[in-house]
Amino acid sequence: MSNNKPSGPRSVAIIGPYLSGKTTLLENILYITGSVTRKGSVAEGNTVGDNSPEARARSMSVEVNTATTTFMDDEFTFLDCPGSIEFLQEAYNALIGVDAAVVVCEPDAARINALQPLLKVLDDNAIPRFIFINKIDKASGSVSDLLEALQAVSSTPVVLRQIPIINDGIIQGYVDLALERTYLYKEAGPSELIDLPPQMAEEKTQARFAMMEQIADFDDHLMEELLEDIEPERDEVFGGLTKTLQEGAITSVLLGAAEHENGVRRLLKALRHEVPGQEVAAARVGATSNEAVAQVLKTYQTQQGSGKLSLARIWSGSVKDGATLNGQRVAGLFKMLGHNPTKIAEAGAGEVVALGRMEDVHTGQVLTDGDTPPALPKAEQLEPVYALALHAANRNDEVKLSTALAKLVEEDPALMITHDQELQQMLIWGQGDIHLKVGLDRLQSKYGLEVTTERPRVPYKEAIKKSVTQQSRFKRQTGGHGQFGDVTVDIKPLPRGSGFQFEDNIVGGVIPRQFIPAVEAGVRENLAHGPLGFPVVDVAVRLHDGKHHAVDSSEMAFKTAGRMAMTEGLPKCSPVLLEPIMHVDVYAPSEYTASINALISGRRGQILGFDARDGWPGWDQVSANMPQSEIYDLIIELRSLTQGVGTFSFNFDHLQELTGRLADQVLQAHAAE
Repeated sequence: MSNNKPSGPRSVAIIGPYLSGKTTLLENILYITGSVTRKGSVAEGNTVGDNSPEARARSMSVEVNTATTTFMDDEFTFLDCPGSIEFLQEAYNALIGVDAAVVVCEPDAARINALQPLLKVLDDNAIPRFIFINKIDKASGSVSDLLEALQAVSSTPVVLRQIPIINDGIIQGYVDLALERTYLYKEAGPSELIDLPPQMAEEKTQARFAMMEQIADFDDHLMEELLEDIEPERDEVFGGLTKTLQEGAITSVLLGAAEHENGVRRLLKALRHEVPGQEVAAARVGATSNEAVAQVLKTYQTQQGSGKLSLARIWSGSVKDGATLNGQRVAGLFKMLGHNPTKIAEAGAGEVVALGRMEDVHTGQVLTDGDTPPALPKAEQLEPVYALALHAANRNDEVKLSTALAKLVEEDPALMITHDQELQQMLIWGQGDIHLKVGLDRLQSKYGLEVTTERPRVPYKEAIKKSVTQQSRFKRQTGGHGQFGDVTVDIKPLPRGSGFQFEDNIVGGVIPRQFIPAVEAGVRENLAHGPLGFPVVDVAVRLHDGKHHAVDSSEMAFKTAGRMAMTEGLPKCSPVLLEPIMHVDVYAPSEYTASINALISGRRGQILGFDARDGWPGWDQVSANMPQSEIYDLIIELRSLTQGVGTFSFNFDHLQELTGRLADQVLQAHAAE
């Protein structure tokens, strides 16, 4: 094997769907490399990764877990990313700063679709990747079927580098096609080198040739050798694998069972020789400065003395403890092993370290000790798809809640807080039910805040269907100066989307000019709460007559008269309830399109059409109009239908009249509130 391998610290993301075994893989990597002396397990809740209370309560990753270790004198930082689609933003943010990725999946062709969102972001950021087929000891289907499923979701050729040794239906080892060596798995230890079983000779020859053919598509010299039946040197084969992987031309596929350490050492050796040096990723993102440049990949709000930690990739130069970046002092520099920081004095290019107590720094931000931070790529920001209304259980905690929510969003940028003034609700937005529950759990565990949540209200409106003329008078005598205002207005409906119009048609001074704005103010005030209890829209009011008193008339009197005219007139205008209709685009693999059409129709949606999703082979985009009230838990049902990968985006489209039983239910619920 060639010794011309990259050097220096490198970072590798471990990504994959929920339950694929990423945390177990990381734990075994740390055990094999000596960073831990005893392997933990997800079931026992004692792994280096997933060590937050929220993760352990659910036996799943809910944030990026970082661990720096050394393998054969090479330093690697592994970023174990959550597998649930609800925490995909964590993976997006972390992937910006890595040199390569290991995509972990189970040996089940039916679940391969879950890889596509992850492979897409690797493609978009030109990140070299390996696929580690985990739990190979539990495989039930054929490797060829699995490889076919992988190829269907991969934009680059998937190159199988190992074939399994199967005896009595049980996978007991593998043949390394590049090394041309055969290994027998051992429980919790290195695999044993054995002779190739004679019955596998032809299979091995065919599989190795197929692997070399895939590499030769990018290597003319190797192609010539294959065409002339010349056996390439082993170093040339490894050189081709390394070059094509580093260029993102292929995806290398390795086998293993992380729980038993099977295949993990081979994976580590592949990472050591084939993950490109840090300068490659720096050039890829355009971080070519000689100054110290770092980028924040993740923010942690810790409860220990280290306080806020900003996990950052050092792109160029070096950063020392106490250095000043973007005008802020680095108060501590740490290498991470899960949530355990180890203080260091300095970090150089290629390292991923935590910067202490940089209070004004946020995830994605680029830092430098120079004059101006360079513009580097940032992670795509996912649009929220699920919301809850919340308020502090104890009213005295409202101010404290705002501060805690700001820190919560800083730690998890996929969360968003909005304030709906019309509905008088504070909303927390995220990527799903579990995502929000984790955030709310953190509010309680980290900040001691208990909150009450409820389904967000829908901003219903009302409109009118016919016109009326209304005369109203406000008259009050109190002993001194009284109050007098008399107005006559025409109230008429407008086309949907027109808003509110006020027209002044007063002639002859029957209402003095200085009082007319007060009439309009009274009219507008009343429109905020119509006869059905909701804001009134798409209405025109024309003030065309009235009376005043030389002494008793005032702005307040005419404002009250204007409000009375609307209160008395609107119920005569046949008010109707309007519900907001959203334009929704649903995205999922094409095989689920029929189910999505049924889902939309079942939620009173109107399907507008569907097309191939741009840049996503094998995916469709279904467009529809759907009532906002039906979107609240749409994401939950959509993911249930699509093995967790479906998603959607939405925006307001129009208001539409709602009648019948559904309208009665809305009005009854509103009256009860």
